[in-house]
Amino acid sequence: MTLTIVAVIFGAFAIGLIVLLIYKSTLTMHRDDQLFLDDASSHMHAEQTELLAKVNRLTIPVRVFSMGSGVFLIALAGMWFYEKLNGIQ
Repeated sequence: MTLTIVAVIFGAFAIGLIVLLIYKSTLTMHRDDQLFLDDASSHMHAEQTELLAKVNRLTIPVRVFSMGSGVFLIALAGMWFYEKLNGIQ
């Protein structure tokens, strides 16, 4: 029973991480590495600044979901291994 609960929590963290990484990659696809700015293209500078702010805001949630899925994966593997060892005896 507890193994199932830990597996579901791990799955939620893993799916959340995948969704965040896909969203981050779609944002960075639209990012330009080099801009030639003059007065006519100041709106492009504002768009790039806003895009970078969105990408930077995703850093902490990506780290939290990465660490959460890693911790629950290790816990899941440990619990599964412990159950298998107890089943042998």
